[in-house]
Amino acid sequence: MEIYCKLDNLQRTGSFKERGAHNALSRLSPAQKKKGVIAASAGNHAQALAYQGKLLGVPATVVMPKFAPLIKINNCQKLGATVVLHGKEFSDAKARAHEIAEEQGLAYIDGFDHPDIIAGQGTAGLEIVAQVPDFDAVIVPVGGAGLLAGVSLAVKTLRPEAKVIAVEAEHVASFSAALAAGKPVRIATSPTLADGLAIAQVGDNAFAIARRHTDKAVIVTEEQIALSILRIVELEKGVVEGAAATPLAACLSGQLPELAGKRVVLLLCGGNIDPNVLSRVIERGLVADGRLSRFRAMISDRPGGLADLTAQIAEAGASIKQVIHDRAFASSDVSAVQVLCTVETRDREHLEEVRAKLAGHGIATV
Repeated sequence: MEIYCKLDNLQRTGSFKERGAHNALSRLSPAQKKKGVIAASAGNHAQALAYQGKLLGVPATVVMPKFAPLIKINNCQKLGATVVLHGKEFSDAKARAHEIAEEQGLAYIDGFDHPDIIAGQGTAGLEIVAQVPDFDAVIVPVGGAGLLAGVSLAVKTLRPEAKVIAVEAEHVASFSAALAAGKPVRIATSPTLADGLAIAQVGDNAFAIARRHTDKAVIVTEEQIALSILRIVELEKGVVEGAAATPLAACLSGQLPELAGKRVVLLLCGGNIDPNVLSRVIERGLVADGRLSRFRAMISDRPGGLADLTAQIAEAGASIKQVIHDRAFASSDVSAVQVLCTVETRDREHLEEVRAKLAGHGIATV
């Protein structure tokens, strides 16, 4: 594919959510602007509302699930928003936000189903058509479906021949469930690297628009998301969160053979990933790529046993990252020791070469 990246991870608050937030806040009545707004969000919508609220002079309160990334919580507070942490899931936070809205007279701004939010997100589609006028397809992450609704409507209106592909994380595939049922349905969700897509039920308005303008929906695994984050770091020199990596994951998954040789736009929707999570994800991506591996080897506990193992690994061109001896639980043979090796290799094929070399030298690995 000929890949183009729409870098909404470089927005001021790190995601596309600023588009909808600005549009929704600017359309409030003067009286409501003075009272303020509230929203429930896993992070990005909250940050966008806080930042745009600050620019437009609209007080913002955001209710976030307790699992929300610390970086997003801190950013919201720095931007002047009132942050309330409530519940384990987004639905818990949303219910509490509605309660506060009623108590304090605040306008509730839905992060993905409010018409003004959907329209604002659609500006990304307008820009894609203007910036890459001859593109063949755009791949859009989908959680609540607000971004997909706005972008697909803009793209299909201006370039109807272009394909719109929706991509979900397997642990939070609420859009596919809605397509199968013919209407939004609530699903059970599991923790995912794509926390920005962790919505148990797509929005009614968003789904009504998106289903009419989406050509295909694909689901990607956690391993594919981790690998895609790594690829973007290495190839694009960019930092993205799990949700933003799903379009590339869709390309790497082998589910889009019809796009071979085509001009494809990947909507990198956000870059707000916790640095601690990023470091773990990079390691996970290296494992998925066959470049970081761990195996156990039985070697002689006599002098020279470990030196022989490391020499064979070095000769195979691999780099040893860690070696741990395990004498107590090795085997009944007191002359042998079990060694846990973590090694860096070029790819899976290189790993197999290392294993084969060790086997040829009488060292078994598991």
